[in-house]
Amino acid sequence: MRVNCVGAIVHDGSGRMLLIRRGHPPGEGLWSVPGGRVEPGEPDAEAVVREVLEETGLTVTAGRLAGTADHLGPGGLVYEIRDYLAEVSGGTLAAGDDAVDARWFTHEELVRLPLAPGLLEALVEWAVIGPGSGSSATA
Repeated sequence: MRVNCVGAIVHDGSGRMLLIRRGHPPGEGLWSVPGGRVEPGEPDAEAVVREVLEETGLTVTAGRLAGTADHLGPGGLVYEIRDYLAEVSGGTLAAGDDAVDARWFTHEELVRLPLAPGLLEALVEWAVIGPGSGSSATA
């Protein structure tokens, strides 16, 4: 069974990336981009806006697709994750929903965090961080 999910890759004016620390499985205790399941009939852009607001208190505008990844879950589930670039348009940063923390990190700080499996590799592959991204961070 496939589960449609979205994530938001959000940077602030200083180039720091928004990450949340997951409070529940999958990925409990690990840092990741805000995101989650797409509701039936919900467009991806709306799911991105909803998930970021629920998990961080921030309002965003969803932009272009950065990339996609499949992750295996329990019982043969496959999480099909589509990560979109997004820009903050309002709100106040505060962890909520299944996030136990939400913070901005430089790319240099990000590479030293306990991240969700495959996140760092995907961000580098999609040129969000590392060589070709305009960031000085390397993976």
